[in-house]
Amino acid sequence: MKKALLQLLFIVFCFKASGQQTIIKYLSGTDKDHTVQWDFFCTDGRKSGQWTNIPVPSNWELQGFGTYNYGHDKVKANEQGLYKHEFTAGNWQNKKVFIVFEGSMTDTKVTVNGKQAGPVHQGSFYRFKYDITGLIKPNAQNLLEVTVAKTSANESVNDAERRNSDFWVFGGIYRPVYLEIVPETFIERLAINAKADGSFQADVYPQNLKGDETIEAQVQKLNGEKVGQPFSIKTNTTAEPLELKSNFNKPLLWSAEFPNLYQVIVAIKNKQGVIHSIKQKFGFRTVELRVNDGLYVNGAKIVMKGSDRHSFWPETGRTLSHEIQLMDVKLMKQMNMNAVRMSHYPPDADFLDVCDSLGIYVLDELTGWQANYDTETGHKLVKELVLRDVNHPAILFWDNGNEGGFNRALDNDYGLYDPQKRTVIHPWEKFNGTDTKHYPDYNYMVNAAAKGQEVFFPTEFMHGLYDGGAGAALDDFWAQMVKHPHGAGGFIWAFLDEAVIRTDKNNTYDADGNHAPDGIVGPHREKEGSFYAIKEIWAPVYIDPQPVDKTFNGKIPVENRYSFTNLNQCTFKWQLVKFPPASAKTTAAIVSAAGSMAKFDLKPGEKGVLNFNLPASWAKSDALYLTAYGADKKEIFTWSWALKAPAVINKIVSSPVKSPIKINETDQQLQVVCDGITYYFDKTTGYIQKVIKPSGTISLSGGPILAGVNTSLKLFTNKAIKGGHIVEADYDGDATLHVKWTFTPGQPAKLEYQYTQKGDADFMGITFNYPEEKITGMKWLGRGPYRVWKNRLKGQQFGVWHKAYNNTITGQTWGYPEFKGYHAELNWAVIENKESPFTVYTTDKNIYLQMLHPAREQAALENNNVEPAFPEGSIGFLNAISPIGTKFQAAKVMGPQSQTNHASGEPVSGTLWFDFGR
Repeated sequence: MKKALLQLLFIVFCFKASGQQTIIKYLSGTDKDHTVQWDFFCTDGRKSGQWTNIPVPSNWELQGFGTYNYGHDKVKANEQGLYKHEFTAGNWQNKKVFIVFEGSMTDTKVTVNGKQAGPVHQGSFYRFKYDITGLIKPNAQNLLEVTVAKTSANESVNDAERRNSDFWVFGGIYRPVYLEIVPETFIERLAINAKADGSFQADVYPQNLKGDETIEAQVQKLNGEKVGQPFSIKTNTTAEPLELKSNFNKPLLWSAEFPNLYQVIVAIKNKQGVIHSIKQKFGFRTVELRVNDGLYVNGAKIVMKGSDRHSFWPETGRTLSHEIQLMDVKLMKQMNMNAVRMSHYPPDADFLDVCDSLGIYVLDELTGWQANYDTETGHKLVKELVLRDVNHPAILFWDNGNEGGFNRALDNDYGLYDPQKRTVIHPWEKFNGTDTKHYPDYNYMVNAAAKGQEVFFPTEFMHGLYDGGAGAALDDFWAQMVKHPHGAGGFIWAFLDEAVIRTDKNNTYDADGNHAPDGIVGPHREKEGSFYAIKEIWAPVYIDPQPVDKTFNGKIPVENRYSFTNLNQCTFKWQLVKFPPASAKTTAAIVSAAGSMAKFDLKPGEKGVLNFNLPASWAKSDALYLTAYGADKKEIFTWSWALKAPAVINKIVSSPVKSPIKINETDQQLQVVCDGITYYFDKTTGYIQKVIKPSGTISLSGGPILAGVNTSLKLFTNKAIKGGHIVEADYDGDATLHVKWTFTPGQPAKLEYQYTQKGDADFMGITFNYPEEKITGMKWLGRGPYRVWKNRLKGQQFGVWHKAYNNTITGQTWGYPEFKGYHAELNWAVIENKESPFTVYTTDKNIYLQMLHPAREQAALENNNVEPAFPEGSIGFLNAISPIGTKFQAAKVMGPQSQTNHASGEPVSGTLWFDFGR
């Protein structure tokens, strides 16, 4: 079976040439879903001390071996993995055979047929190879033995990669292993510099030339169509590299917006024909870091909108697949990101291929998590990094370490192997004309925009611990970035929650407390609310939606924040919709009218106006939706506007079935019976106690109270009025609150309230209690489906939404959208429960529905920045809500939208209607 699988994995890279081709023979599998069993022995920890099998590639912890460690663990395991694998060599006469490892953690010793292939490789994230031509037995079985030490014998490698690093530290051969078979005379590698002006240079590194060869290149489109004429150079020279040069007239340029790729076939020829050829994809593009100015691609200023990504999947650690690489880049593009930082190590080569093809700018990074490799080791690893990745047009910068993990003796090494001479940066510090400060607060952003001289792009900001950071406060931050004369963007920490499956703990998820639940998406790429906030804030078609009222003329301001795309290359479609009532079983809106906008010219950086050309009856609809599509036909964002005030949507209609009101009163309690429903009030507090109707009890109680403010009952009264009955309560103390219930036969119970409050407040409004264990779900008309924070209001769409109850802890459990929290722009809400559903309507604008209190992970108790205060009540109707901070920053330092609410002392009034049914 093993031999049959190996035959399937015998892959020939065909280069459309008549000569000998590079042969790739996989000894391992190709990814997490396609593995090959090797013999394996683990020296310590779980399943140690015996020979068994392990899938390759993999991290052995995820296969039940050894010991899990997070980088911050003070004591780490140091087991080794011993691998054996037999393979059959072909009749490879007059060939060179290399064995290639794409990634192995950490120190890796390789022997073939009992002989060591070369020096032990140290460094976990880098491609390395050995020439084993003289070690293999042709047309025979060969024995490959690999010893992998999880802890390096080189302390600088441990310092850079494992000791106190902020990620999981695994062991094993986690990327593919294969044989690379080439002719004796062969092209070892290319390094391409193809510029926006059409100039092309390929540094060619041939091996074992005889001196009578020619090296020829032919540029092609990816479909094989030739571009221009072939060009060549004689090999009768001792120069290395050999430089192949040409010029092309107006090639299609590569950028994140238009990722146009070409390929070049480079061949060594002699009089007999092609000896060896290779094919390499590339893009024509020019990157410039203009000091005291900005970042330019192809002569246009760009702003990077990105996140920091670890290579990770919960069931397989750092062993991924093409499907995961593709999914991650597509998710970034969906968020309107155009960049990614490879923190804190280089990714799989396939990920860079996907960035090239779909269009994502890349910061490629040498590992150095707050500590660096020693110089000798660093020289080797920089070379391995650049040699593998140099031809990817997506890569704009080389990162020489992270947060102080900079070996400055390596800064000049990158240019030795990179003919493009990409800028080397030190993420976290001012260096080489850049300011990449980590976790700036809002004042730093303002000052940098006003006074900064360096090209500014924080390589980590908006730390996304739990539900904090990421999209929260990003709106204010990005407004400053757009103003910055040298602003080049930023990278949100982090793309994903690094929660691993613990095979030693009944396959539970582990994000190592509050160290790794930092993502915009979950471990399986579940989308948090920040995903959609980022999508709106970073939309290259930028619209800041203002409320639409009766003066709306069908025109909305728009800004083109693309670098290369004219808005005449985009498509805009609108819909007018009407929503079902609260009593309906459906949540689907009915489209009353729809249309597309005429193409209009708006160049990058310009501001203009979108003209809807709506029908005259537009105001009869409930909401307006606008969807923008990019030149690639993918959705940029859908904006939505409520067209009617809640008082209009929620116009109360009296029921024809009416019955007289009855009053029952004792010293402690007041009962109001209206339409067969009994409302119980506590006369000592003024609060509603419960509601009873013929079908059962509804446990609404403890309110209304003024959220977060101490008050006491001053006066409680009730009296009959024409056609009904009113119950009133007055409170004073730290604030004042007047409550008035009106009961009218044939109508829901009406609650009017007015409060005066002065000073700072986390939240403002009124709340009630309802047992959490009885709530099963909710349906509402408002912004959704995700909860919001004061500083993360964007990204949600106005409509009718439904959510079943969940107790999701953002970043710890991933049943999104979260049920609990604040929900914006409430019109009405149906509270579904085990007793009897009831509906609450508001006639006021900009009311937030508070649904319960988000649960807190124990580790979160250590960080109040990302666990804002909530009202004590379980269901609230609020005029103001709390902001949320980041792991390292309190909300108050994150900008205007993140400030504590301030009550002026002016009266605030509201009206709610409670429909408990019959």
